[in-house]
Amino acid sequence: VSWVTDQIINWGFIAIIIIFQPEIRRGLEHLGRGSVFFHNRKQNENERNMIKALDSAIQYMSKRRIGALITIQKNTGLEDYVETGIRLDADITGALLINIFIPNTPLHDGAVIIKENKIAVAAAYLPLSESNLIPKALGTRHRAAVGISEVTDALTIVVSEETGGVTITKNNELLRDLTRDDYLKLLNKELIVEEKDKKENKLLSNFVSIFEGRKKK
Repeated sequence: VSWVTDQIINWGFIAIIIIFQPEIRRGLEHLGRGSVFFHNRKQNENERNMIKALDSAIQYMSKRRIGALITIQKNTGLEDYVETGIRLDADITGALLINIFIPNTPLHDGAVIIKENKIAVAAAYLPLSESNLIPKALGTRHRAAVGISEVTDALTIVVSEETGGVTITKNNELLRDLTRDDYLKLLNKELIVEEKDKKENKLLSNFVSIFEGRKKK
């Protein structure tokens, strides 16, 4: 029994690799392309386009003091909040975001939730923070932005209808009165994959190539 157990331990791992070689190869390809842990090049391009659309909308609304609340899903799912809104599943454009938040229109009240580089819903309800640290001068949009940052890792942008100021919340942080350079730098830092991740992704791709080369031999 001891000998059999030793043989199973010694050779079982190799047997699993041989038996499940196609599944393992597909899994490594999936990992190497960055769809599990890292953004691939196409995703980064989409996120840059999203940031451009957000910037266009923010600049327009800020100058005209049009209030806005935009939440971007990251790792934590927002399905509970998506269900409270009106589904759009639309491409992200500055014009569409502006039209959503024009006052006295059906969708302007509530939050836009962006998920997987799409405007998933508009007029969604977010949890309001009860924190006493939020200045009393800030209204419901800001409390909702802080509230969602308390329970998820989402990034939320607020444009104040009182001052036109731009605020971003993340990880229970409230970053107020950001300049255009400030919020663009923050959005790029939070949404665009870093060069370090690209190098790691390349290493994974090389590993996949080596694995496939050995298989052909």
